[in-house]
Formats: sequence, C-alpha cells, structure tokens
Amino acid sequence: MKEILAHLFEYKSFTRKEAYDILTNIATGKYDSHQIAAFMTIYGMRSIRVEELGGFRDAMYDLCNKLDFDGYDLIDMCGTGGDGKNTFNISTLSSFVVAGAGYKVAKHGNVGVSSGCGSSNVMESLGYTFTADSDALKKQLDEANICFLHAPLFHPAMKTVAPIRRALGVKTFFNMLGPLTNPANPKFQSVGVFNLELARLYAYLYQNSNKQYSIIHSMDGYDEISLTGDFKVINNAGENYYTVEELGFQPVAAADLAGGDQVEESANTFKKIIQGEGTDVQNNVVMSNAAFAIKTFHPEKSFADCYYEAEASLLGLKAEESLKKLINA
Repeated sequence: MKEILAHLFEYKSFTRKEAYDILTNIATGKYDSHQIAAFMTIYGMRSIRVEELGGFRDAMYDLCNKLDFDGYDLIDMCGTGGDGKNTFNISTLSSFVVAGAGYKVAKHGNVGVSSGCGSSNVMESLGYTFTADSDALKKQLDEANICFLHAPLFHPAMKTVAPIRRALGVKTFFNMLGPLTNPANPKFQSVGVFNLELARLYAYLYQNSNKQYSIIHSMDGYDEISLTGDFKVINNAGENYYTVEELGFQPVAAADLAGGDQVEESANTFKKIIQGEGTDVQNNVVMSNAAFAIKTFHPEKSFADCYYEAEASLLGLKAEESLKKLINA
C-alpha cells in the first residue's frame, strides 16, 4: 500500500487492472485500516478516472454474492448519496411508486454514511427484515413487485470498509460503486449522481453494457430530481437538459426536501408520503423521480404519461400497498 499511496501522491492514476487488484486486496484484508482510510481520503481530493472506477466496480461485483433473477425485468433506483443535501428518502419512496405502478424493482441500499438516514435505515425502521435468501427475495418480487437488497449482506468488501467509512463520515469512492454493483444485475437502472463529471463517467461505463439506463443529476448538486432547479438526464439516446418549468412545476425551496437528522424522523416522513399525506412538493418530487424511472423502461413515453402512472400509484395508495406486501412477505 505504501507504493500505491506514493503513486497517488505523484498525481498518477491506475489502470483498470491495477484498480481491480487494489480493491480486491482491500476486500480481502491485505491492508490495514489506516492505509485504507488514507487511500479513500485521497480519492476525495482528486477526480477518479474512468479506468479506475471501472476496475473498482469490476472487483466489487466479482466479489459480491450474486443473485440469479433471470426472467425478471428489474430496475434499480439507487443514488450515489454524498450530495450533502440530507433530503428525505426520495429514491426509496420512488422505488415503491414504481413497484406500485406494476414494475419490478430490485432496490439496492445501505445505511446512511454521509447522511442521517439511508435506505436501509428507513426500511429497518418500517419493520423490514434484511435477507440474502434468493427464494425469499423472489417471493417479495412476485407479491410486492419489489425486493430490498441490503448491500452489506451481498458485498464482503463492505465488512472491511464499513467502519472506516463511518469514521470518516464523508462521501468516498464507495458511494460511486453502490449503483454499479447491484447483485441482481438489473437490466434497467435509474441512478442519481452527485456531480456531472461522475454522471459522464457512469455513462461511459453503461455504454459498454447491455443496460437501459437513466443517469440523473440536478445542476445545484442533488443526486436526484429535486425540483429546486434544472437537471440533466443521460440515457442510451444521449444527454438532455430539463428545466423545472417544462415539467409543469415551479422551483421549490431546499428546506421543503429536508429529511431530518434522526431515523425516526425520516421514517415518519416516509410513512406520511407513502400514505398519500405528503405535501405537494414532496409528492411532486417523488413522482417526478418515479416518472423518469418508468421512462427508463419506456423511453418512447412522454414524461407526462409516466408521471400519470406514478401519480396513480402514489396517490392511489398502490405504492403503500406494495410496501405492506413487502413487509408481510
């Protein structure tokens, strides 16, 4: 690791194979925690190269406990996190809206590291029991149209780095890997990223895959459609710029998206929204993100048509029904 750190101190980068080997060695305990912390910190101070991100992604996916969901057309709606905005759990709520609209969702998530409440925190608070059992997860998909994949159950690398990430308390390159390493390897992906540079790195990696994808970044820094300002969506057809007004809304205040610092507070907000009792701003944000996920399945559909599907799911309480079925399953 000394040579690796020295290499980075000289502003040099790694090949895809070198990055693959480094992450494999991290996951298998070849380096001590101080060295890993230093390595992760450096990547918080410099841009990651596409070859490095690709190598880290390949290693993490090869090491993971994979799921065979052949026959299911799955989508994952997973943000990188790390945007520092501390919003309510938009992507998790949007996942249930998409499931309620009749699509199959394999939601990949984890506990909050750089935020107060991650998707795993809120799911556990709602009474969901994490599992890696393939049959149980298929049953959830069949009955609720959604299953939840708690990242530490599938990624051995997390066991090594989780305490280090918690101690650092800031985003690291592991934030970038979560959406890229879903153990179910879904065919469809709607992913939010915290900056435009990363959005384009993701696009490069996805272009060389068989995925149908939408990569979302709000220009004021959110890793999702926040409706606080304009945003970009990169998909298989190219890159598109959207204004809030052309979706039919007015820009909203950041304060209206606050998720709270405690898990209980975040879970209460989650429950209100999924029960159809959210504010207009909360509902519009959730349904807009769900609409673009639906549009990932059906790029030929207009945003309005996809939004109507999302609206029928959330306000028609189909999303809540999906949550209840998931918990019961």
